[in-house]
Amino acid sequence: MTIEDARRILEERFGFSQFRSGQEAVIECLLGGRSAAAVFPTGGGKSLCYQLPALLLPGVTLVVSPLIALMKDQIDALAARGVEARRLDSSLTADEYGRVMSEVRSGAAKILYVAPERFHNERFRDAIGQMRISLFAVDEAHCISEWGHNFRPDYLKLARIARELKAERILALTATATEKVLADVCREFAIEPDASVRTGFHRENLTLLTTAVEDGRRVDLLLQRLRSRPRGATIVYVTLQRTAEELAARLSGEGFPARAYHAGLGDERRAAVQEWFMTPRPSDAAEADAPIVVATIAFGMGVDKADIRAVYHLDPPKSLESYSQEIGRAGRDGKPSVCELLVSGASWNVLEGFVYGDTPEPDAVRSLVHDVLAPERGDPIKVSQYELSSEHDVRMLVVKTLLTYLELDGHLEAGTPYFETFKFRALTDSEDELFAAFDEDRAAFLRGVFAASKRGRSWLTIDVEEVATSLGEDRRRILRAFDYLEGKGMLEVKPQGIRHRYHRRGDPGDLDELARSLHARLRRRESSEIARLEQVRELVAMEGCRTSALGAHFGEPLEDPCDRCTHCLADERPVGDGMLEAQRILARPSPAIDENLWERARELRDAHRDVLGSARALTRLLCGVTSPKLTRARITREGEGKALFGALSHVPFADVLAHADGRAVAHGG
Repeated sequence: MTIEDARRILEERFGFSQFRSGQEAVIECLLGGRSAAAVFPTGGGKSLCYQLPALLLPGVTLVVSPLIALMKDQIDALAARGVEARRLDSSLTADEYGRVMSEVRSGAAKILYVAPERFHNERFRDAIGQMRISLFAVDEAHCISEWGHNFRPDYLKLARIARELKAERILALTATATEKVLADVCREFAIEPDASVRTGFHRENLTLLTTAVEDGRRVDLLLQRLRSRPRGATIVYVTLQRTAEELAARLSGEGFPARAYHAGLGDERRAAVQEWFMTPRPSDAAEADAPIVVATIAFGMGVDKADIRAVYHLDPPKSLESYSQEIGRAGRDGKPSVCELLVSGASWNVLEGFVYGDTPEPDAVRSLVHDVLAPERGDPIKVSQYELSSEHDVRMLVVKTLLTYLELDGHLEAGTPYFETFKFRALTDSEDELFAAFDEDRAAFLRGVFAASKRGRSWLTIDVEEVATSLGEDRRRILRAFDYLEGKGMLEVKPQGIRHRYHRRGDPGDLDELARSLHARLRRRESSEIARLEQVRELVAMEGCRTSALGAHFGEPLEDPCDRCTHCLADERPVGDGMLEAQRILARPSPAIDENLWERARELRDAHRDVLGSARALTRLLCGVTSPKLTRARITREGEGKALFGALSHVPFADVLAHADGRAVAHGG
């Protein structure tokens, strides 16, 4: 396996005569048996860095990717080149799952895409652990860093999982890593400094415009931009699902072919919108037919469409990293494209509410820590993250983060997550027919499993741990039997009740002090996320080249102004005028809070002190931010709770919280 082999494959299978910047260096590392990191801009050709080596390496290439859409698009593109790749995700039926695993085992499929959550599946971990993994590729690798803009606890465990699976080499891929984040990634994956390849951030074909707009004028200005500029495929990013639906309807009413895309749509509707957007248009198609998708951030990752001519942000991105990733979807064909931020002073409230809403109460963290580390849980500790979230009023992502912190701090050691129960049923004409397909020993084992399971009308339910103990068998034998029978189309299996297993590591000491430390850590993350939002505000209001400032954030300032951003294209005017006007528009006036409304909120709090007793809990309700306890209590479904939910969403969360703290003192807490 040499770089000459790679160049031959590049032309024969991928149709390119030469590598893009950085690709050859990364591939040469991998073919030489070394792990590598690739920091390429969005659309810079990261995926080729594992797709091509996969054809030369002997085992399977396992690709960890966060979105089904990304997997599907890349698999379709590889199929067109005669490269067999498969994916495992929640949309697959039992038969499809079985076929995929059979093809990977046999070597018929060289590339397997999975989400990071797939490693929660004990059966999958057991099955993939028996295969040779020549390359373990991690897309969106910045998620492994706590200081990345969308830290995901499941990502943090990937380095350990890769070691457990004896992956021969690792490739970490990202478009949005600062120097600090890249250092985290390389340390976790043991990637040597000289195997980290970063290519230029700046793309000369993108015009970066940042426009401060008076409240209430953003949609009108967007319509003006769409009418006045050459038309082409366009993405308009918004924060809320409701906004996506309303804006798509408004654009359609104005004669634009627009559709909404967000996580609240069903799988089929999302797939239909994406296919509509991705379908190539005939060369003689009218400009007016160019598709517009109004989307939350659920849309875009992995969407490999080269001719997106414009990306608009009607709501601000949550960070400069997110902004960089989202504008990077424009102009991948190298032709001129426009990216414009249209933001007002009030447009930050929703994003800030999400950030503040993630931080639980100190008492919630304390009760969770005492629950998880209670001596009576024994060892191993077995927990349901869903139950912890519901019982302690901590959002699921934050539960995962807290458990990850306990691992990082040496209090817990994670074992293999497992499903507590499975529902299953025979797909043969009868269970006896299924048993008859095996020799006497295996048939007796299967009869025992079926007999020990709880029988319903159509399905049987098995507590694997309990049945394995009663039969005197290793639970892995049951899981492997299910995996085999499912792959053969003889059994349909539905896992239920995922539980996470941890082992204690020493004495955690004073649990109250530990909880205070963890809560302080969450507050630091809160401050960090708010600071990221402030960096976006500063970009809009700054005086100077926007492109150079964005590049500087990633350690790559331009030597000269870009000549294609708001500052560089500005009309002649006194220096500072534009900055002062933007700062005026983006100012955060705090509207006066109606005292009658506040009195109603106080009365609602008094009636539901178990849910709304704290200042932060009441602020969440008034700002339209949910929590597990609030959702479970159904207060916002009817009556005064419904009327007050989100009633102060136009006021900054921090201001409502300060007001709630003051009122709590005035009214005796």
